Amino acid sequence: QVHLVESGGGLVQAGGSLRLSCAASGRSFSRYTMGWFRQAPGKEREVVAVISWSGGTTNYQDSVKGRFTISRDNAKNTVYLQMNSLKPEDTAVYYCAGDGNFGDSTGFSYDYWGLGTQVTVSS
Repeated sequence: QVHLVESGGGLVQAGGSLRLSCAASGRSFSRYTMGWFRQAPGKEREVVAVISWSGGTTNYQDSVKGRFTISRDNAKNTVYLQMNSLKPEDTAVYYCAGDGNFGDSTGFSYDYWGLGTQVTVSS
């Protein structure tokens, strides 16, 4: 069993930056693919970024490529999402998810989810 807790969300102006963190409990964290997903009001959940268990492979939604960076520190059981050049359309609740299929853009294959952290980007 893995428990995920996100932090780092908040209100930021367009063009600003935020760094989200996801702290995981459980000894199997380093074996899991981890992902960041987001859901805006009235919209479906969408993948933002995914990272393999080793951190050696990452994948991003097209709209965040070049602006967001996913990383992980397996020694600290933590995965990060560095978000730069934020846009109002990035406003959403951001969720950390664990133990899913790397190519899954829906999130349905992921077994573990955090409660989410709100990111609001003002124009």
